[in-house]
Amino acid sequence: MDSKALALRCRELADDKKAENLVILDLRKLPGVTDYMVIGSGTSEPHLRAVVEEVELKLKRDEGLCPLAVDGTWHSGWVVLDYVDVMVHVMKPDVREHYDLEGLWNDAPRVRVTARKAAVKKVPAKKATPRATKKKAA
Repeated sequence: MDSKALALRCRELADDKKAENLVILDLRKLPGVTDYMVIGSGTSEPHLRAVVEEVELKLKRDEGLCPLAVDGTWHSGWVVLDYVDVMVHVMKPDVREHYDLEGLWNDAPRVRVTARKAAVKKVPAKKATPRATKKKAA
């Protein structure tokens, strides 16, 4: 999986757990340590945990990818998953606003993501049941 596909997959998994304000920054043409940065917000410690675990566990299960490092804690309000070419930052909104990674990397173009179509469940049609007939009184 190339780095852009990995960044898109990380964003998709974070979105599955309702991470907010998801952004992918393309850092390939800027001096730095990674190709892409995925940034998203979680509204609470349990939400941060859910988003981070979704990304980490699904990438391990589906792609055989484990992060090189996981830094931060739920309590700090900022957790980073380091996949070398892709860094995933999940933060509480106040922490995100304070550190302003998007502003720090404002020279980096944002990767446009098309909206996913909601999965449509196919439900088999119900079979018509015959109406009950009344028995004639004897």
